[in-house]
Amino acid sequence: MTQGLRSGGGLSFCDGYNSGVAAVLEYEHVAKTYRSLFRRRSVCALDDFSLSVEQGEIFGFLGPNGAGKSTAIHLAMGFMRATRGSGQLLGQRFGYAPARKRVGFLAENVALYHQPVKDLVRFYGALNGMRDPELAKRTSEMLEVLELRDVERRNASKLSRGMLQRVGLAQALVNDPELLILDEPTSALDPLGRVAVRELLLRARASGKTVFLSSHLLSEIELICDRVAIVNNGKLMRVGRTPELLESSEESEIVATGIDGSNLEGATEEGNEVSFVVKRADQRRAIERIWAGGGEVVRVNPVRRSLEELFLELTEDNSSRASQQKSNRAANGVA
Repeated sequence: MTQGLRSGGGLSFCDGYNSGVAAVLEYEHVAKTYRSLFRRRSVCALDDFSLSVEQGEIFGFLGPNGAGKSTAIHLAMGFMRATRGSGQLLGQRFGYAPARKRVGFLAENVALYHQPVKDLVRFYGALNGMRDPELAKRTSEMLEVLELRDVERRNASKLSRGMLQRVGLAQALVNDPELLILDEPTSALDPLGRVAVRELLLRARASGKTVFLSSHLLSEIELICDRVAIVNNGKLMRVGRTPELLESSEESEIVATGIDGSNLEGATEEGNEVSFVVKRADQRRAIERIWAGGGEVVRVNPVRRSLEELFLELTEDNSSRASQQKSNRAANGVA
């Protein structure tokens, strides 16, 4: 199984995950360049970007501010066109309006009409072709699930940021979509609200739906996402299954009994077990020393880092290189 792929020599849009299943969201060598009014300056938001999201998975889409995440989402929704490359949403080209009726979308900055909450949810369901009695049923369900019953008659303009976020989620879910594209869905929610949304997304996956989730809350992504992609400066840096991406290929944790942990740097003891970390190249030598000293190896596992550590490793290194390249171009008089 592929552990994850790096950019550099051209990154495949599929990392081998469930490759026999048709993608519900796919980017193929997409580039998007924004130009100033007089075309004197340009900004490359996406550069040879390829990615495939399969049915029935929760897919985490990560990157720092300005990395190109919102651009990728807006291209998929048909809000803009790519400069180069192509993509498909639910088997149709980006921008094909009928396909969007099968998508639930929540933008990063929720902006809703100044209408009562219940009327708003019904309105967005109707925009996607829903009609009563199904529309009334789904509206009622969303108000219940997202705990909006107490404010269903209140004008959205009078709601707190957190309650407005809940209404945004309700409008994204009311049409019972096959694919959910959510940009920072829990950004304004309290911890209880985040747990509720997490459970909602897990239920959506269990029912066969696909969730494409962009968020800066890396702990939430780590908890629920089957796969993760990290983008920076318009390029896909890494994509793969979440557990595999978080396994270090350079270090292993060894747990043993019958040895003296005081002689091992960084070792910790719990009961009669001693655990310590070694470089992967030194793993065999460390195990042989344990055996030679009369100890017993209990287990050996790759060191698991957090998603935050992986994110910082990929984005900080790449940002430093990008800044250096920009400085070099400026020094050479190149725009």
